[in-house]
Amino acid sequence: MDQPVVPFDVARMFFGEAPSPFYLEIVVRTVIVYGYTLLLLRWIGGRSVAQLSMVEFLLVIALGSAVGDALFYPEVPLLHAMAAITLVVGINKALDVAIARWDRVKAMVDGRPIALIAAGRVICDELGRHDMGLAEVMEMLRTRGVRNLGEVEHAFLEPGGTMSLFRFATPQPGLSIMPPPELAPPEPISDPASAASACCLGCGAVMPGAAMRTGAACPHCGSRDWTLPEPAIPDREAGTR
Repeated sequence: MDQPVVPFDVARMFFGEAPSPFYLEIVVRTVIVYGYTLLLLRWIGGRSVAQLSMVEFLLVIALGSAVGDALFYPEVPLLHAMAAITLVVGINKALDVAIARWDRVKAMVDGRPIALIAAGRVICDELGRHDMGLAEVMEMLRTRGVRNLGEVEHAFLEPGGTMSLFRFATPQPGLSIMPPPELAPPEPISDPASAASACCLGCGAVMPGAAMRTGAACPHCGSRDWTLPEPAIPDREAGTR
């Protein structure tokens, strides 16, 4: 039968029953768990932790666990929790210093920017490499007030999960993303070669009809679905850098 917990037992609160070498095990366990969690966070990608850097997000998780267990589990000694907290903060501080000093460390921990759009066309290869979908990119663009891909000169997904958007000074014809295609699907055209220009529904690339043939696939993404490009509407944000 387990012994009852004696309230305010100072030896239990601070030291517990583990031998002194257990503090060395705490160091090893903290480093392993911290590193493993960092690898998992890098795997899921920056957009999943938008507004926080990867290191900041990991710090919140690690401190929440280390602090929370010591608050109400009597078998968790305070000194053990304090040692883990100190180690987590120390590792975080060391990573901050390394990130500020070495670009290679920053790229390994936080990742690199991802090119999403170039000259009004979605870069599908980049989306595939980072497990992003076209609908996700379109949603991010609409939240920035974009109505047509022809407005966008460049767009990047930053390591922190936010999108950097650079517009053409003069909007170009392109794929309309407003309203969302889930609510109002664009009208497809069966023969892009018969139109003056055609817009790929897979990536937004605009191709002259004269350069295409019946049933042609998009040279950028391989899609065979086409629609007519729509002219972009100039607005106050046009030309913003």
